[in-house]
Amino acid sequence: MGRSRRNKPFYEQVTISDIGAEGKAIARVNEKVVFTTHAIPGDVVDLQVTKKRKSYEEARVVRVHQESADRVAAFCAYFGVCGGCKWQFLPYEKQLFYKQKQVGDQLKRLGRIELPELSPILGSAKDTFYRNKLEFSFSNKRWLTSEQLNSDEEPQTMNALGFHIPRMFDKIIDIEKCWLQPDPSNEIRNFIRAYALENNLEFFDIKSQQGFLRNMIIRTASTGETMLIIAFFEEDVEKREGLLNALTERFPDLTSLMYVINSKGNDTITDQEVISYKGRDHIFEEMEGLRFKIGPKSFYQTNSEQAYELYKVARNFAGLTGEEVVYDLYTGTGTIANFVALKAKKVVGIEYVPEAIDDAKINSEINQISNTSFFAGDMKAVLNDAFIAENGKPNVIITDPPRAGMHEDVVKTILDVAPAKVVYVSCNPASQARDLALMDEKYRVDQIQPVDMFPHTHHVENVVLLVRK
Repeated sequence: MGRSRRNKPFYEQVTISDIGAEGKAIARVNEKVVFTTHAIPGDVVDLQVTKKRKSYEEARVVRVHQESADRVAAFCAYFGVCGGCKWQFLPYEKQLFYKQKQVGDQLKRLGRIELPELSPILGSAKDTFYRNKLEFSFSNKRWLTSEQLNSDEEPQTMNALGFHIPRMFDKIIDIEKCWLQPDPSNEIRNFIRAYALENNLEFFDIKSQQGFLRNMIIRTASTGETMLIIAFFEEDVEKREGLLNALTERFPDLTSLMYVINSKGNDTITDQEVISYKGRDHIFEEMEGLRFKIGPKSFYQTNSEQAYELYKVARNFAGLTGEEVVYDLYTGTGTIANFVALKAKKVVGIEYVPEAIDDAKINSEINQISNTSFFAGDMKAVLNDAFIAENGKPNVIITDPPRAGMHEDVVKTILDVAPAKVVYVSCNPASQARDLALMDEKYRVDQIQPVDMFPHTHHVENVVLLVRK
């Protein structure tokens, strides 16, 4: 079974047995764990090892001898190339099974604390067209598939508007139909590409940092509102207005049409002036009668409908009666804070990004919520004794940190403050498990509820209720 290629093993006819952390497929060869991608349990494959470690190896699939009985046909034409939606060949109920297993495995293996049984994972009602935000890039270095490279036909253009190829910063795959975002997302993108090609607008060259069209962001909302932001690398009033006017004519119902002139080294627009061209400078999302204002730089959970399910879990775990002081850590634009405010005495939101805090305050005003207050700053610096003395000792803390989890100082402060309950919302069960272990001295895990926000990917959210011992 082990024929050496460049001193790295080559394994023949290996059965994939499991899926582990980060969605990697697992095989076991000669007592060694081998991680790979583009495979699912039941597949029989040949593997070329690419990385050797003491306790495991990483490999790529060279050949599939036998497909798993669970395997289904991917519905996207770009599956396996664009790098997104990596689990399309796995039926959705199996995706949920492995996500649930991933949460359980990570909490047990990394947390090493006493845990209750996990509640069954909440699947997403929609597994296509569920995202409310996508970013597409323009490039004059279109990625050609092996079929296109081997074809006798010359490509009509090397310009592309679509997604970055994984690990290829300068290559973009041209996307005709993406299954992630509802209409009019595909229609808008395809119109812009056609207009740009017809009018000889330059697509960006990321290596030489030249070109006119750089990237675009489309935001849609369950309210039917749509925001389009186009980033140009350089200003050319005639060309820019030509495109924006054509969009206005073709899509008269666009709620917000905005643009950026971004000539810096990276694509982010957080530090750029976003200029309104037509319509409002924001759109609205709605949830349970609450309205949330979303600007070009606002953070909002990208699966709106499933975000509602996630927040309901957090609110149920908090068990609010109207008498509680609630701290919402890493509050973002205050979505959770405003969502639970109606059932709390007072909600205090803390967030690192000042613009997000501005949005949070506006969202309270829009919804006539008067029992919230929001503060911007580094969590471990803001959350001190003086702050707690001024804002009241929390009965419940809700925390929704980034992937890295909570800073140790924040965990220490929570332990010092010792609220009756902590509701921990996480997008990374591994860092959540580490934090739960740190809190084990004072808290027991009472409930665990995984929630799937991102069908066809390995990502999973998890909500844990901690109760003071």
